[in-house]
Amino acid sequence: MTTEPGSESLGHQASNWNLPNVLTTVRILLVPFFIWALVAGGLWGSDAVGLRWTAFALFAVAMYTDKLDGDIARSRGLVTSFGKIADPIADKFLTGAAFIVLSVLGELWWWVTVLILVREWGITLLRLVVLRYGVMPASRGGKLKTVLQAAALLWLLAPLNTVFAAAYGQLFGQAWLWAGWALMAAALVVTLVTGVDYVVKAVRLRRDGQVQSGERGQS
Repeated sequence: MTTEPGSESLGHQASNWNLPNVLTTVRILLVPFFIWALVAGGLWGSDAVGLRWTAFALFAVAMYTDKLDGDIARSRGLVTSFGKIADPIADKFLTGAAFIVLSVLGELWWWVTVLILVREWGITLLRLVVLRYGVMPASRGGKLKTVLQAAALLWLLAPLNTVFAAAYGQLFGQAWLWAGWALMAAALVVTLVTGVDYVVKAVRLRRDGQVQSGERGQS
């Protein structure tokens, strides 16, 4: 992740042609291949477990580039306007694709996917709406939300329930699934709670911005 909007400005404007932005672009380009492998693998990898592992690997690599491009951008002063816009979009495309396809396959309840995606895209739009008044930086809860979502998706993407069921019986396979769903439940709770927190912050930011604008107009 390159940076959250509102990071401290650098003394110069880095070129858009840099490694962090290339990694962000690669993450976006990986999404259709990830979707294909996940769909082709079938329900819990029952059609082609190798393709399911491919989907797992593509998602893991893409998520790692999310961390890598941010580390590089901050350490080398390569934060750009393109990165600020493209990076969160790349993240939403990747995780959104995972949530939607898992629900299409019947591995994740649709209401969970809908709640998470509405929150994710809603907060992204809200940040843009209040941008004229200021920037809402990522909170610790927001970062925890990202980690929990990634962990839950990786858990459910790994076809170990099929592997365990074949090797040790259905009970072990079901245990893997229930653990993954429990992790997803934790991700959902944090996602919704932090969403409410961002809404409250946005309201305060807008109110404070309007007050400051009024004071400047009276001065």
